[in-house]
Amino acid sequence: MNEQLKKHLKILQELGYEYIYTEREMKNSIEEKIKELEKINKEIQECKKCDLYQSRTQAVLGEGNPEAKLMFIGEAPGGDEDKQGRPFVGRAGKLLTRLIEATGHKREEFYITNICKCRPPNNRTPTPWEMEACFPYLERQLKIINPKVLCLLGATAARAFLGRQVAITKERGSVINWNGKLLYLTYHPAYVLRNPNTEITLFEDIKKAIELAYTD
Repeated sequence: MNEQLKKHLKILQELGYEYIYTEREMKNSIEEKIKELEKINKEIQECKKCDLYQSRTQAVLGEGNPEAKLMFIGEAPGGDEDKQGRPFVGRAGKLLTRLIEATGHKREEFYITNICKCRPPNNRTPTPWEMEACFPYLERQLKIINPKVLCLLGATAARAFLGRQVAITKERGSVINWNGKLLYLTYHPAYVLRNPNTEITLFEDIKKAIELAYTD
């Protein structure tokens, strides 16, 4: 059993899952999900559906538990993410990780990704066309992982799902049904870094999103 699989099985056990499947069946299920996600990752590394491929170092698929009940979704990778090939590893990512851990959970319990898989030049906001071009990759991730709750970090991520302008300062905390899943709208950690007084609000929102994900 590879180390990544062992880690995910350990997390599921810590969360109190009662296995209906045998360990072999569970192993095969998780391995299949990892393989499907790896296929998408190979595709996005060669993707040229929009102009962002011209300036990227690498595309960033996402990372985390392939059986996650909660997925955190931002707008696009930043400079650190573009270099490392991992989502939310810069200052905003460190804040997100710290707030998740403050709830008593681990970042690895969840899946973290972005709407766009490539960094926009100078960290500008992705255009609607760029998000539309990339959204099918995210839809495939959702189908594979099948989370119950999608915690949308910031107005741009929310707009990609809702197809309209979003006033995040007014709409954060909203829970919206979307294709059988629950969208939970909140601030992007980068916004909180610029507005430190909103950190407690983001923390409370993350707690609520986690509670939603683990409530039957």
